[in-house]
Amino acid sequence: MIVSLTANTTLDQSLFISRFVPNRTIRASRSLFSLGGKPTDASWILGEIGVPSLALGCAAGSTARRVEALLHRKGVTPDFIEVDGETRINTVIVVEEEGWQTTITTNTLEVQLHHRAALLARYAAALETASAVVLGGTLPKGLEPDFYVETIRMAKAKGIPVAFDAAEPNLSAGLSAQPDYIKPNRDELSDLLGRAIDTVEQAYAAGREVLERWGVSPIITLGGDGGLAVLPDRAYRIPPLPIQVVSPSGAGDGVLAGITHALAHRTPIEEGLRLGFACAAAVCLMPGTADCRREDVERLLPLVELHPYAP
Repeated sequence: MIVSLTANTTLDQSLFISRFVPNRTIRASRSLFSLGGKPTDASWILGEIGVPSLALGCAAGSTARRVEALLHRKGVTPDFIEVDGETRINTVIVVEEEGWQTTITTNTLEVQLHHRAALLARYAAALETASAVVLGGTLPKGLEPDFYVETIRMAKAKGIPVAFDAAEPNLSAGLSAQPDYIKPNRDELSDLLGRAIDTVEQAYAAGREVLERWGVSPIITLGGDGGLAVLPDRAYRIPPLPIQVVSPSGAGDGVLAGITHALAHRTPIEEGLRLGFACAAAVCLMPGTADCRREDVERLLPLVELHPYAP
């Protein structure tokens, strides 16, 4: 069983507007709710393609019940620790005429020491039957980056492969525990290494540095430039698929889902890359964060190309 661990559970509200006008009332043409939170998104995407998982994490309030309901609909089993505060709601603003979007995040969960202990106990129990672990994202109040060091090491001590996706300072903390793969985007990789990454060549050099410094393979998502997988003995450039993007929110979580699927089923990472980038493209066709349709994934999967890359 795949186990996802999301300490900071999230519901995303996407608002679609024609254009952004400061100091004016803006009426959205449509609004919808979907999941947020990288590991939970991966579970949700895997559920859509028929792969069950167990979703652990912290949650609170009425928003938590909505997150659980969404997961149940995809065949995911949620098992959250009830903490203080409220499961956060993030707002995704999509400006359709101008072709850009932005996300406004919140941090409304509050984790006490006894909550942390309860979550780790539940996670330890889940590891007894786990085939792979996917974890990452931001951390709520009360949890520090060493949470990722501990949870990654717990899985690795049992020989369970780990896919990890987070931004600084959580990314560098988790890297010290040596997950099998990380999935940074361009900005996350730039923040990790302290320098701008604007080109594919720069992304490759950064990926090699991650591999040499931490011994972890990065699968780098590059937005409209596709992706780049930097592995110990080879690298692949993954070109973007020719699709009409509705919203890219959660597309990287599709790649995370594909990586996790390969780890859980002990298949070559190349299969995980193909599935992941097909899921990412399918997500881009839908308005909600990390939402996709199985038929789109299956249609796009044969179109994903892995090009051997050398600078």
